[in-house]
Amino acid sequence: MATDPQRDEARADSQDGSSPHEHSRPQDSRSEETQRNPVRRLFAPTPDAEKRTLADILRTEAVGGVLVLVAAVLALLWVNSPWGETYKTAAEFVPWPGGEFLGLDLNLKHWTSDGLLAIFFFVVGLELKREFVVGELRNPRRAVLPVVAAVAGMIVPALFFFVIASTAGGDALRGWAIPTATDIAFALAVLAIVGKYLPSALRAFLLTLAVVDDLLAITVIAVFYTDDFHPLPLLGAVLPIVAFALLVRLRGPWWPVLLVLGVLAWGLVHESGVHATIAGVLLGFTVPVLGRGGSEPGPAEHLEHRWRPISAGVAVPLFALFAAGVSLGGSGIATAFADPVVPAVMAGLVLGKLVGIFGATFLMAKFTGAQLDANLSWWDLIGLSLLAGIGFTVSLLIGELAFGAGERGENVKVAVLLGSVLAALLASVVLGIRNRAHRRAQPNGAG
Repeated sequence: MATDPQRDEARADSQDGSSPHEHSRPQDSRSEETQRNPVRRLFAPTPDAEKRTLADILRTEAVGGVLVLVAAVLALLWVNSPWGETYKTAAEFVPWPGGEFLGLDLNLKHWTSDGLLAIFFFVVGLELKREFVVGELRNPRRAVLPVVAAVAGMIVPALFFFVIASTAGGDALRGWAIPTATDIAFALAVLAIVGKYLPSALRAFLLTLAVVDDLLAITVIAVFYTDDFHPLPLLGAVLPIVAFALLVRLRGPWWPVLLVLGVLAWGLVHESGVHATIAGVLLGFTVPVLGRGGSEPGPAEHLEHRWRPISAGVAVPLFALFAAGVSLGGSGIATAFADPVVPAVMAGLVLGKLVGIFGATFLMAKFTGAQLDANLSWWDLIGLSLLAGIGFTVSLLIGELAFGAGERGENVKVAVLLGSVLAALLASVVLGIRNRAHRRAQPNGAG
């Protein structure tokens, strides 16, 4: 027999002593209104499967961010100690002088930036592939927000840089891309310390935004910071990359061969004049995310699980050790601030990221009629936008590519370090306040 839902609801309400008119009609009217005009939510809750993957990534990257911070502090202490000359000696040491005929007679500093960072970018490639296949970026409706925020979070800092650095003239504008990058490991480390109770959707947004940011930074490096280009080695790199793509699909003990193919592809890309880390991204893109049946994880998850700790715990900290060393004694900082590039980088990292990411998200909400998820505040997004201003690893890399190891290159290191620290401190204040609010809002928050 058919039943009337409203009559049943009214009967249930009357049994607990309340009038049906007090509850059923407002709820029904709201439900009907929601069905007629569904509300689009920004930062919707993350699915459970994605939460588990996100948690694994966050743990590894947060630990890696702490190691990066330790390495940067160690570099600063080393350079500004009585043994500062040994830092320069170590950075300029060439472990393989016999590699000159292959263009691989690189010093330790170059090996960390061109070699070890290729591991970091390989993991980035795996991460990008996963996001496009099974992550946030596979759904255009969910992807549009982090993509637009990431694009604005690169364009606006570059504009800040152009406006301020244009007064310097000369080659100063070559560094326009320095403040456009976000260091995900450093940012997640700060978030892990001050944002324990922040919603997981906010963390997922930061990770997806940083992944898109990495993709755009990779494109910028390949297009704008390749001066001496040789097409034949780059074409030659296609062969080991294709072989890698075919072999990685076969289940078996092929990892030694894959490693050889990866090193060969890296060497050919390096010889082409394109920054060698691009090889890592291309190799990461070739790895399948799903298994043959499409219902089980593919090789990408296995490789990411194996290489992410090496990237976050070894490659990036060693790069930071040899990239962050800058003398702060005497008139070093005062001299650095006399270069307009320094305030341009700092303004781009702190103000540019804030205006770009927050502004883009706010405008999207206004023009699309979307609303923040119920448990979020715009202050959460302000804190997250400030956190994205930590541009340590890739910003230092772009600074090296733009200005080399001269005086302006040293000034850029000061700017990136100070700008990233300032962004981290401001984000910690805002997110720390919001974290306490979210903790109080939880049922067991008081405990």
